[in-house]
Amino acid sequence: MGGLFDVATKRERIEALEAKMSEASFWDDPTAAQKVIGEVNGLKALVEKYSRLQVQLGDVQVGLELAQDEDDQELFRETDTASEQLLADLDAYELELLLDNPYDRNNAIVELHPGAGGTESQDWALILLRMYTRWAERRGWKVETLDYLPGDEAGLKSVTLLISGHNAYGYLKAEKGVHRLVRISPFDSSGRRHTSFASVDVIPEIDDDVEIDIKTDDLKVDTYRSTGAGGQHVNTTDSAVRITHIPTNIVVTCQSERSQIQNRAVAMKLLAAKLVEKRREQQEEELAALRGEQKDIGWGSQIRSYVFHPYSMVKDHRTNFEIGNVQAVVDGELDGFVNAYLRWQLQRRGGSAS
Repeated sequence: MGGLFDVATKRERIEALEAKMSEASFWDDPTAAQKVIGEVNGLKALVEKYSRLQVQLGDVQVGLELAQDEDDQELFRETDTASEQLLADLDAYELELLLDNPYDRNNAIVELHPGAGGTESQDWALILLRMYTRWAERRGWKVETLDYLPGDEAGLKSVTLLISGHNAYGYLKAEKGVHRLVRISPFDSSGRRHTSFASVDVIPEIDDDVEIDIKTDDLKVDTYRSTGAGGQHVNTTDSAVRITHIPTNIVVTCQSERSQIQNRAVAMKLLAAKLVEKRREQQEEELAALRGEQKDIGWGSQIRSYVFHPYSMVKDHRTNFEIGNVQAVVDGELDGFVNAYLRWQLQRRGGSAS
């Protein structure tokens, strides 16, 4: 397994990065330093998982030998269960290693927007915000709110998150699309069933060394007073920044920092990331047109449905993966859906994981 997963190279990379971390000038650039630390932690996690897989494999081998020597049917069953778990863990490990697209290792910028439907849809967007926050925090990732616009009565009108962690974008890209909720609305006094929609957009945070030309004349910059969830982080000055890229009509906002200058800097990074993503999507569309592929329609073609009533189920319409416990999913149990999406993507590009 060591050769298959190239563990030796990962260990060499860890040693090289740790040597860099020990240099006196390492913290001269805090942003670059954090990226190095994130890569080291990610690589160490992979190596540790590999070590655990080795232990599991050894346990299965010993259990099988004992079962054969003693002709112990109970031990055969235990070994069979252990081997199935090993295969499942190997599959998950392989998927993690297959996050090899250019931006898969990057942090993720996640935007949530409710669909039509007023308070009910705005509340659904807030539920999704909690779901992603809990899922990310369970993985030990950092979740930062860059922009937040609260709903009129409940929920939210929009939110932008920066989720920082190794392979954050690689995993969270599975969530990009329209999410559909079916439930008895707590805002309907008649107790009727409602269907709500919210869109999730996910793009990678772009490193500073990625070159993208943004002309000052193409920008419209507005400032406004910051607002926060539940009245938090409300500034008394116009420190929040909204930037419109006129040629593409892309709009980005930031209000997480204390000063207008800091918010503008973050907003420019968001704009750069969106422009890079737009360029990538255009290239994919051109390739799809050449291949004669039919691209998915955006709004209206939900990727996943969350049904609370008349039954409990969450189903992904791309992979057909489903779970009966919808409450567990909105509480952050997303791994099954994310892993199913990665397998589906791998199969689409002719991979071998199953």
